[in-house]
Amino acid sequence: MMVNDSTAVFCADIGGSFIKFGLSRQVGVVEELAKVDMSVKSWSDFVAKLQDLLAHFGASLPATTPLAISTAGLVSPQSGEVMASNIPAFAGHDFARELTAILQRPVSVANDADCFTLAEAHLGHAKGGNIVIGAILGTGVGGGLVINNRLIRGQGGVTGEWGHAAITRTELTIDKRLYKIPRLPCGCGQTGCLDTLGGARGLERLHQELHQQHRTSHQIVEDWENGSAQANITVKAWLMLVGEPLALMVNILGPDKIVVGGGLASIPGLISELDKRVRLATLHRYSSPLVVVGKFVNQGGLIGASVLGRSSE
Repeated sequence: MMVNDSTAVFCADIGGSFIKFGLSRQVGVVEELAKVDMSVKSWSDFVAKLQDLLAHFGASLPATTPLAISTAGLVSPQSGEVMASNIPAFAGHDFARELTAILQRPVSVANDADCFTLAEAHLGHAKGGNIVIGAILGTGVGGGLVINNRLIRGQGGVTGEWGHAAITRTELTIDKRLYKIPRLPCGCGQTGCLDTLGGARGLERLHQELHQQHRTSHQIVEDWENGSAQANITVKAWLMLVGEPLALMVNILGPDKIVVGGGLASIPGLISELDKRVRLATLHRYSSPLVVVGKFVNQGGLIGASVLGRSSE
């Protein structure tokens, strides 16, 4: 279904703790209306919360006003199931199709990283790019892919998941010294995924491994910015581990931009160094920054949903 850009669309951003609910009357502009607790264990309770929100805020709008949802978890385009380990209520449900029938309005859904990438490709710091990669560096590592302004959805909803597969190096040479890097078990069931060392928790694990010292990711970055020798080694190791698989993504896809979201995107200096590391390892030499902080780091889910709800996908 294609929705006109001026048609209202309800937008929801769903995580393991909350539902953020808003209304978009123009693509890229979302008025946040409510934030309610998420019912993670009960499908019927979750549906009831959506019904209450729509009834409360939709009285003056057509009953068929679309609802676009950004959610944690993988969204399978084949089965319609949303596989989110922290939201067991979604298991076994053909998410968009069932909600469309229950709520009697068009419902579309996409992974939160995909929605962030959509937002950046259409309206953000990658606007005008033909190929846009979204790189999420939050608690873990995720991503999305938009080509010619269209979200690419692979088998099982797995697209742009560059944080997985056994890609962690086991040795790094930093300042002429060799460091051993562990291959850690990953929540996906594999061992050695970048996800275990590439996000904020991964930065902390890396620092612990290299220096036998626990520091939060914020403390490590602050120490690095203040010239700490230990933190400098940790960040150099992190840049190598994250930069190499991201450069591989570049060599495979040839993006115009890689936009970064997640908690580590709040540290521009770190992302700038990651950009330099990636551009050194790509076949095509980019003359301007390739890896950039996203425009919609804090509202990418809702803004992306406002795009998704007006698309023909």
